[in-house]
Amino acid sequence: MSILATIGAALGGEKGLGGTILDAVKTYFPPDMTPEQKATLELGIKAAADKQANLVRDKAMEADKAVTDRIAKLEGSASDLLRVPYLGALIIFLRGCQRPMWGFATLYMDFLWFTTWKLTETQETALCIINFLVLGFLFGERTIKNLEPLIMKVFGQNGGGNTKGAK
Repeated sequence: MSILATIGAALGGEKGLGGTILDAVKTYFPPDMTPEQKATLELGIKAAADKQANLVRDKAMEADKAVTDRIAKLEGSASDLLRVPYLGALIIFLRGCQRPMWGFATLYMDFLWFTTWKLTETQETALCIINFLVLGFLFGERTIKNLEPLIMKVFGQNGGGNTKGAK
């Protein structure tokens, strides 16, 4: 979840800042207050909380943009590489090819692993680690987290693939 979504969830919505303030204030409503007055006060509290939430969200977006702009300024961007003749275009091309190259290379190594290679346990462990790194890079950490129960079932809780002695 991004920081903006976290801030929005904390400050907005029924259980956000406005809902929390409203719940606290409702206990102090005068007993002779009319339902219309209560509704007006509730709307005022929610509007003030929403205004504050929007202000905080805008400030968080500005801070995020400032960090992104600073990183681009310090590290440069892909368009900066175009200033270097030939080599800049080659670097941009290779950066773009990196994900597919790693993906296809890992797929090819897996094919060889399951068809022709006879690997030692250490080599198999290394290939598994390479697979997790490449899959995590290509599909994100969320995919690895979602597959964690299956990984634990296949490889066992102790991390080893050998479960012959386990009962």
